[in-house]
Amino acid sequence: MTDRTFPEGFLWGTATAAFQIEGAAAGRGPCIWDTFCRTPGKVHGGDTGDVAADHHRLWRQDVRMMAELGLGAYRFSVSWPRVLAGGIGFYDALVDELLSYGIQPCVTLYHWDLPQELETGGGWPERETAYAFAAYAQTVAGKLADRVPLWTTLNEPWCSAFLGYASGVHAPGRTSPADSLRAAHHLNLAHGLAASVLPSSARVGIALNPSAVRALTGRAADLDARRRIDALANRIFTGPLLHGAYPEDLLADTAALTDWSFVRPGDTALIHRPLGFLGVNYYAPAVVSASPDGPRADGHGSGGRSPWPGAESVAFHQPPGERTDMNWSIDPTGLYDLLMRFTREAPGLPLLVTENGAAYGPDLHDPLRIRYLEAHLAAVHRAMGDGAPVEGYFLWSLMDNFEWSYGYSKRFGIVHVDYETQARTPRSSAHWYAALARSGTM
Repeated sequence: MTDRTFPEGFLWGTATAAFQIEGAAAGRGPCIWDTFCRTPGKVHGGDTGDVAADHHRLWRQDVRMMAELGLGAYRFSVSWPRVLAGGIGFYDALVDELLSYGIQPCVTLYHWDLPQELETGGGWPERETAYAFAAYAQTVAGKLADRVPLWTTLNEPWCSAFLGYASGVHAPGRTSPADSLRAAHHLNLAHGLAASVLPSSARVGIALNPSAVRALTGRAADLDARRRIDALANRIFTGPLLHGAYPEDLLADTAALTDWSFVRPGDTALIHRPLGFLGVNYYAPAVVSASPDGPRADGHGSGGRSPWPGAESVAFHQPPGERTDMNWSIDPTGLYDLLMRFTREAPGLPLLVTENGAAYGPDLHDPLRIRYLEAHLAAVHRAMGDGAPVEGYFLWSLMDNFEWSYGYSKRFGIVHVDYETQARTPRSSAHWYAALARSGTM
């Protein structure tokens, strides 16, 4: 077996999100996911995040469990509506507890839980939401920045914009292609505004879910389909973030939907701030072709509306081979390709794998998850050997949790959660990952 040793100082972490694990809904204001969960037919089984994994009550136990597993870092999100309700003290105490065990806290400011009052006022398609986010970021930084070195402004803004406002399979469940493009820009703007108010001592990045897009064939039409999806999945964010401008082909592809006049002078310069790191969330590649009648299963639910404005004629194909319980194909070469792409596109920019993992059944012995993780970490190691400046890996997820529109039907955790008793039991994968985190070698 090949010996793969990661460098000393490599961050071995896990990741979670506030709405997915915290519960304690009565201690915060409502967010768009509370509303979405209570809309019939939107979430599997009518599940909600009211209790979730009860982390708001069991957080000390959870931190102790992370320490027992030898994890060096924990990426968690702060609940915007909880902060608005005066609950920032929870995160203050959580950071202190993590540090007491030698675990580096890594804060994500936004993981999809927009306060409902802001959505009522128009949500992410409205420019004012970006400014509200910056004010919230300043509040959180004022409490935590003295002890938190790594800050992620947004998690997967593609999902917020296009699953939330185009296909409607995520909260708030709207289906306006034009609004989804406005939302994407204002999410980009929110990143730039928040980064500008965080202290200079903080390393500030963003966690994208870039797509490793592949054409089904070498036909010109299929290659153009790949270009269209690459623009909407990747370059709509990396354009302004890394290069200070939206791609011209994206503007042309979507001209029938919007004139992009919502992008004001100075916006892209503000978005194009130096990044402390780029976060890469990866699960599976996308295989596309040009076909008005082809399959539409892109792995993001089946809401009946496309999350790809201006590219509705693109078909998505399921590659052959093994799949996870999410029906996502297993292909670690996509992660390698993305890490090398960003290494070429932004030389010297530190990279973090901010999410990677797999959903499987409830069993405590989970060899398929271990095999998935091992293959993807091998891809990370290979990319590092080829020059990718990857500084850490955050496994999704620490524990089973509320999996958005899938409710509690999908389990990503290396720790099993019994939702009746809230008992935590580390799976085989947790022990495997703990050994890797301690040794740095697999």
